[in-house]
Amino acid sequence: MFDTLKMKLYQKKQYIPDIKNAPMRSQFRGLPVLNNSNCDKCGLCKSVCPTGALNINPLSIDLAKCTLCGACKNICKNNSINFSSYYKLGADKKEKLIVTEEITQEVYQKRAIEVRKEIYSIFNRSLKFRQVSAGGCNGCEMELNAAGNANFDMGRFGIDFVASPRHADGIVITGPIAKNMAYALEDCYKSTPEPRIVVLCGACALSGGVFQEASEINREFLDKYKVDLYIPGCPTHPLTFINAVLDFIRKK
Repeated sequence: MFDTLKMKLYQKKQYIPDIKNAPMRSQFRGLPVLNNSNCDKCGLCKSVCPTGALNINPLSIDLAKCTLCGACKNICKNNSINFSSYYKLGADKKEKLIVTEEITQEVYQKRAIEVRKEIYSIFNRSLKFRQVSAGGCNGCEMELNAAGNANFDMGRFGIDFVASPRHADGIVITGPIAKNMAYALEDCYKSTPEPRIVVLCGACALSGGVFQEASEINREFLDKYKVDLYIPGCPTHPLTFINAVLDFIRKK
């Protein structure tokens, strides 16, 4: 018993106490910070973007496509593009993921996710997900796995991943949705009891990412069914995922 208490004293808390205000390291690339007045429309940033996330007239970045690779920032000679360490990037509508010069951290935070009464009333205390890797590279999948570890401890909020869609309240989709996974994804969705939530996680799921022009993807599922939550990243950070889901199911 004394050894256990001593270990707890030395190691202190293993989990992040305040998940909604957890500090992020300064090197993390999160919400873009754009300066349209500095941009001379040379197009260099757009030419190096691997996913076509950038527009230059006016300057904007689509987080649904952005891999947060930083290539645009590195090549911009006018300091028009920077990235903050703000990690709460989830949104309930895809159009809210387009960042312009006017979208500051405060503006993004206020408009990104609106809590729906029916979601709050049903899933406020318990939300179980079935995660579907629809052709992903396993980057987002590993980060989602980390969301449940002792450090982030997503389970303390009643949010967990389950083994069967029959036990789930919704599905989390990662990957660009390969043709070989299209049927399995739809089958998993239909096997999830109603009311059900659909979450897209990572640039590949949101837009196809670097694979959006590939012939071996089939994204018809997204035309058939409503998506409730879009969570950017490549891969999506556990703090980004957890905070997006919490903002979606709880009153602010």
